[in-house]
Amino acid sequence: MAIVKPFKGLRPPQDIANTLACLPYDVMNREEAAKMAEGKPESLLHITRSEIDCTADTDIHSQEVYDKSIHNFQMFQEKGWLFQEREARFYIYAQTMEGRTQYGIVAAASVDDYLNGVIKKHELTRSEKEKDRMIHVSMNNANIEPVFFTYPNVKEIDDIVEDYVKNNDPEYDFTAEDGFGHHFWVVRGENINQQIEELFATKVPATYVADGHHRTAAAALVGKEKREKNPNHTGNEEYNFFLAVHFPDTQLKIIDYNRVVKDLNGLTKGDFLSRLKVSFEISEISEEIIKPNELHEFSMYIDNKWYRLKAKAGTFNDNDPIGVLDVTILSDLVLDDILGIKDLRTDKRIDFVGGIRGLGELSKRVDSGEMKVAFAMYPVSMQQLIDIADTGNIMPPKTTWFEPKLRSGLVIHKLD
Repeated sequence: MAIVKPFKGLRPPQDIANTLACLPYDVMNREEAAKMAEGKPESLLHITRSEIDCTADTDIHSQEVYDKSIHNFQMFQEKGWLFQEREARFYIYAQTMEGRTQYGIVAAASVDDYLNGVIKKHELTRSEKEKDRMIHVSMNNANIEPVFFTYPNVKEIDDIVEDYVKNNDPEYDFTAEDGFGHHFWVVRGENINQQIEELFATKVPATYVADGHHRTAAAALVGKEKREKNPNHTGNEEYNFFLAVHFPDTQLKIIDYNRVVKDLNGLTKGDFLSRLKVSFEISEISEEIIKPNELHEFSMYIDNKWYRLKAKAGTFNDNDPIGVLDVTILSDLVLDDILGIKDLRTDKRIDFVGGIRGLGELSKRVDSGEMKVAFAMYPVSMQQLIDIADTGNIMPPKTTWFEPKLRSGLVIHKLD
């Protein structure tokens, strides 16, 4: 069963929470981070993307950048931009997007759960990205940014959250620049904190990494490293836990994650369409955007036209948790077999576009001449994600896109 615990959070005063909180470090580049932090000395980006306070030619993985992060983190605490809670607590973090609100429990998740497979993953991680975040966590001795988890819905936990939110004012409540609402409660009261901890321990058999696989791996590996270096290790130290927000699976919505390709692998448009017809039915052609309506249905944009594609029966295996995925169908039947793209992680001919940008972004990139063809897909379901994680399988790259992104900085977990 899942181990979560309350913790003594480090968090901002109410009056600067909006400007201190920021998007995760990995959804932006250096220039975008600098622009987001411009005129905001208290933005957490000065800690999570501290290269913005170094010269433009500074290697983002250099010791200078890590030292700047440490300096800024200490400075934030000295200035009172971050203060330490006196008591260990859970927190409730809610996000609102397009009229839909999802409520998560902010908790210290267990390193042992990650190492033992109680925390389940569905993506591969790259060692170089793990190493960067490990250094960041280790040097600051804190989980500065949370990871995004989900778990099988438990009514008793939902009831506690609903009751607490209804009867208590949020500590923070703001709408970010992207229009998404963020609402944050500090769960006060020993009994209610105990109830939440016990419900996870008795009702939640596993938790799942939804977003933030590299941050999760890095946090767990830092905890493992610290215990190995501590001859007096007991298992109760804070480094045995890391910062995660746990959302019930019934409240989450996965957004489509689409593909654009630079060329047709030497084929003419006519030859390409003929090859497609072997595995797909083309049922509609339009100058207006066509959006996939169900699993195994795709939209394609090429030469100012949208096409609706439907994978033919027998071209996929609904009994295989990986084979049933539309990303697998597209990868096997089109990207690999027709366009010659063998490795989605390394091939420079393909790029990925989160559905939050809209399908108009796909036609824009093709019309600009940068790309030749675009493919839009029906989103993966939460059940598909859980099925894949439960069976120990790994999703193809760039399969899931969760929105809204968690704001970093509303609460931080220190490792001592």
